[in-house]
Amino acid sequence: MSTNAAHTDTSNQAVLNGDHSHDKDFATATRGMSHEEKTAAQHAARFGYGPLAHMRTNNDATLPAFGGEFQPGLYKGVEGRKFANPAPLGLCAFALTTFVLSLINLGTRNVEVPSIVISLAFGYGGLVQLLAGMWEMAVGNTFGATALSSYGGFWISFAIILTPGGFAIESTIIEQQNSKALYDCLGFYLMGWFIFTFLLLICTLKSTVAFFLLFFTLDLAFLMLACSYLILESGEPHVGLHRAGGAFGIIAAFLAWYNALAGIADTSNSFFIVPVLHFPWSEKGKQRRQENNTDHTA
Repeated sequence: MSTNAAHTDTSNQAVLNGDHSHDKDFATATRGMSHEEKTAAQHAARFGYGPLAHMRTNNDATLPAFGGEFQPGLYKGVEGRKFANPAPLGLCAFALTTFVLSLINLGTRNVEVPSIVISLAFGYGGLVQLLAGMWEMAVGNTFGATALSSYGGFWISFAIILTPGGFAIESTIIEQQNSKALYDCLGFYLMGWFIFTFLLLICTLKSTVAFFLLFFTLDLAFLMLACSYLILESGEPHVGLHRAGGAFGIIAAFLAWYNALAGIADTSNSFFIVPVLHFPWSEKGKQRRQENNTDHTA
């Protein structure tokens, strides 16, 4: 191994272990922080969250999966990136729109007409999330671009279906066939999104628990809602399945907000850092096991 490579590996290992005492990058990153803030930053970096956990002395090094960056696998450092992280914006747009619709699906306060969601689905969950997805493409995040842009398209298309008059989708299906045909079409529509979300879910299996649970609960929400339209109860959508879809949607919304906060909060703007738990079989988990084994044998 060359001297430069050995130095880089040592520096990277020091960052991962939270030992930055001889690291110029750490001094630069923590300039202006109090002793307590530096200690908190070191602690955060050691356990895989916070801004210092993603700092490397080698620009070619890869960083561990992180829901706050909407990255389910290893990715290159962000030191030279000219764009801000668009993931929290997309996650928040998705979370709020999902939260409101899921409350209605749950039958909260006996609200049954989801018209209020149309504005959110067009303006926030749709347009803003689609823009965040395009910015993810600009920063080179294929997963984030695919997921956020697709769900932005989902909300826009769903708003088109719900819009009274509009494209007359619901009324046309009912007039030309019947209400059962409409429910079947909605079931097909949601089942397709269940399949798409499952594909994304597979890609989060080596990331963090919060990131995986976001797509897991969202996938269950799509499945429950699709089944509620395909398995009718007295000619109407199945109430139990529909409310189950709303419940999983609520959980997915809060998990999206949690991942968004993880991408926003750091020691410069928050009194606490959102913890991120990596799966034991992920790259970060394997690295920690190696470090623990090294500590025990030392």
